[in-house]
Amino acid sequence: MSGRHEVGTKPAQTRAETPRTVSVGGLASPQGGRGPEHAAAGSPTPGRPGDVRHLYVHLPFCAHRCGYCDFVTVVGREHQHRAYVDALLAELALERHALAAAPETIFLGGGTPTFTHPAELARLLAALPPAREVTVEANPETVTADLAALLREHGVNRVSLGAQSFQPHLLETLERRASPPTVRTAFATLREAGFDNLSLDLVYGIPGQTAADLERDLAEAVALGPEHISAYELEAKPGTRFTHAHGDELARQADAMEDYFERVVEAFTAAGYRWYETANFCRRGARDLRAQHNLGYWRGRDYLGLGVGAVSTVRGLRRRNTPSLPRYLAALERDERPPTELETLTPQTRAAELLLLGLRLDEPLDTRNLADAIDATALERLQRLGLARVLDGGHALTLTARGRFLGGGVTAELLA
Repeated sequence: MSGRHEVGTKPAQTRAETPRTVSVGGLASPQGGRGPEHAAAGSPTPGRPGDVRHLYVHLPFCAHRCGYCDFVTVVGREHQHRAYVDALLAELALERHALAAAPETIFLGGGTPTFTHPAELARLLAALPPAREVTVEANPETVTADLAALLREHGVNRVSLGAQSFQPHLLETLERRASPPTVRTAFATLREAGFDNLSLDLVYGIPGQTAADLERDLAEAVALGPEHISAYELEAKPGTRFTHAHGDELARQADAMEDYFERVVEAFTAAGYRWYETANFCRRGARDLRAQHNLGYWRGRDYLGLGVGAVSTVRGLRRRNTPSLPRYLAALERDERPPTELETLTPQTRAAELLLLGLRLDEPLDTRNLADAIDATALERLQRLGLARVLDGGHALTLTARGRFLGGGVTAELLA
């Protein structure tokens, strides 16, 4: 599993609660609910395409569940891969009206999408609409020449490879099954298959990780030369077995994370990467190599999520599919939408989320419709401290480099 997505944070967070740890795919998107209900993703005019341009597809299957993972995953279940793809295609048919005729991005996250049986993965990819960016998450141990060829043949043009670390003792702590040579081999295999847009996922703040370990990981990542790198501070959620096993060590090393974050940014920017989002870096050049799918989240665009536990936000309505695989499969076998939790987003909530997410980026945020979400007194103070800048005659806002290092603490203070 690679990095996903967490948004919808609230004020008064501690540093540890304000992510440089965007937990996704993929952004575990904002969640919340008013109780289980059934609902369509949107209600465009019948017979006309919708306007949602970002599609997320969740493939929950994994060979092994890592101790720090709290995503919707199931281990093994090879006998259910076909039924699950059937269900995804049924859900796509039910929700296709919400999608634009030509989506911009499709992201297959998990779980481990590349653990899905190859025939079923191929069947799913063949049924999806074409898009400018089609990303699939991959664990290194699942990457073979045949898999890489399958992805290329079915329109995938970007792969996000979950390396996490190149240090054997840290991979063991994370319960990752790939060894450092496996990561390098997987990367080379994808290159040989013709992929020219590869993203590498790293995590830092792993229990027992020294500054020297981190420096070696950063050097290894740069040496591979991916087009994109995501580097997240490890977030171990309460209740996971990882927190039970390593909670004390995580607490002890918390004070070092500011320094580690700065080391990450310094290493990648020195190597010529653009620090375009709090935890994300891309090569500079003629191509825009930012993660276009995740940019959709950070810019507050609507998105459709398919699959067990998947989240959608369409026309002011946020929904989360049931995380129960049996309930998800049973509903779609009856050609019914799966049970969902629904949340109607108020304009205030949308504005607050757009502020919190938009300021993660290195581009100015248009604030003309966000005035009610911004604490003017706090903004003035942050400007005096050199943490924020107002641009475009007062109609745009961005954080300075210092402000970006402080991240969520600054944006939380800005919220009215």
